[in-house]
Amino acid sequence: MQEFIASFGISETVFDYLVMPLLIFFARVVDVSINTLRIMFVLNGKKTIAPILGFFEAFIWLLAIGQIFQNISNPMSYIAYAGGFATGTYVGMVIEERLALGRVLVRIITPEPLPQLVEYMKEKSYRFTSVGAEGRYGKVILMFTVIKREMLPGLINKLKESDEKAFYTIESVKRISEDDLNVMEDKPRYTTRLRSIIRK
Repeated sequence: MQEFIASFGISETVFDYLVMPLLIFFARVVDVSINTLRIMFVLNGKKTIAPILGFFEAFIWLLAIGQIFQNISNPMSYIAYAGGFATGTYVGMVIEERLALGRVLVRIITPEPLPQLVEYMKEKSYRFTSVGAEGRYGKVILMFTVIKREMLPGLINKLKESDEKAFYTIESVKRISEDDLNVMEDKPRYTTRLRSIIRK
């Protein structure tokens, strides 16, 4: 091993305290990012890609932890491992946000009808339901809709234009009953988006 390292003109000290910690750091970033994506795909019912991600997550984690045990007396390895975990968590969240996979349930509660919002949802062919309800301060309008996550910013912006004080909640949806709205119709999207994120 020492002869192999020396062939690259790197001293053993530099390798142990700089190169190896960097390798551990980046390996941890990758495996934690994959873990975040795997959980997202599991929640969205992606039965094919989730196990594949799980395989690579476990494989990379074993490589990283193996190097930790080989350099157990090197404190830089522990710092790199922990730093990689923290960075990987952030990177995974950013990728998950950019991919915007799956669908969400949006509940909107307003004291008055919002015709502009209703027209917007009809133009976008959103499936929605609007019903009258009773709130703490009297009658309210309660609206439900299930949309793709990528369409959420547009809906929220339109809602705020119609009523800045409107109350709304957003929840992830794992499955829906109608075939034409099934989450699985988005299969090719996550591959294309992941490539675009990597290129950036």
